[in-house]
Amino acid sequence: MKCESLEQVRENIDRIDSEIIKLIAERGTYVVQASAFKKDEDGVKDTGRVEKVISKVRLKAEQYGANPDMVEALYREMISRFINMEMMEFVKGIEIDERSEKRNSNTK
Repeated sequence: MKCESLEQVRENIDRIDSEIIKLIAERGTYVVQASAFKKDEDGVKDTGRVEKVISKVRLKAEQYGANPDMVEALYREMISRFINMEMMEFVKGIEIDERSEKRNSNTK
């Protein structure tokens, strides 16, 4: 879409930003769910998976005409923050499991 004014450009950028934020929030819900399936902290960090994602998004960036280096940098930062979030959820899950096991052993 060819914009006729700076205002139109900004409105479109704002619209796109809104969609990006919704998708990041949705991605976050799946990251939290993923922590329940991980067996250890290495599984949460999963560097092999990170590199697969980076390769995939670089290819998609090229297909869509985006700068692959910029997309990689953005994804590395986003993934790093999601890993931190997932790690907190993972640790919470372990603490809950440990408290539950302790309660169960005390009732026997």
